[in-house]
Amino acid sequence: MQKLIGYSRVSTRQQSTDRQEADILAAGVRRDDLYVDHGVSGARASRPQFDRAVEALIEGDTLVITTLDRLGRSTQNMLEFADELRTRGAGLRVLNLGGGDVDTSTPMGAMVFTIMAALAQMEHEIKRERILDSISKRRAAGKNLGGRPQRITDSQIHNAIRLVRSGEPVTEVARDLGMSRSSYYRRAKDCKRRESEVHEG
Repeated sequence: MQKLIGYSRVSTRQQSTDRQEADILAAGVRRDDLYVDHGVSGARASRPQFDRAVEALIEGDTLVITTLDRLGRSTQNMLEFADELRTRGAGLRVLNLGGGDVDTSTPMGAMVFTIMAALAQMEHEIKRERILDSISKRRAAGKNLGGRPQRITDSQIHNAIRLVRSGEPVTEVARDLGMSRSSYYRRAKDCKRRESEVHEG
């Protein structure tokens, strides 16, 4: 008997999967067949509940996710995963892809998936490039201020936090800022604390 297996994921513990879960359940997935990863980045190789969801799939089943970025960051990985499911006789259904519901078990769905996977990664790369470019320009400006030590601005830290949330490794982001991981964590914590104080005030 064909079964729908659902998967949802959020990158941080503070985020909620409620909306994803509601959409997946509305698509016909049973609560018992829904797997959820909390605080797990799409860039990480190990996603425990994702692995369990994939293991649960048998021939004729379909994996249901809300958006393409729940699978990961790389177009290559997404396409390889879709191919792996096809060889196992399972399908992949993305509820919100290009404004519609796409099922890779159909020829048209497979084609749309391939195109949208490429576009999703391109958008991620453009966003990353823009943020890193902003960081490097500000860093260069800081170095030219009479040879004084470089000061990382709160704006740069906010950009870095966005990069980390989108799945970039902390080590790389901290290196691009010219700081250690521990310094990045300390500054990120300070920024978040000041933000919450402003909101509370």
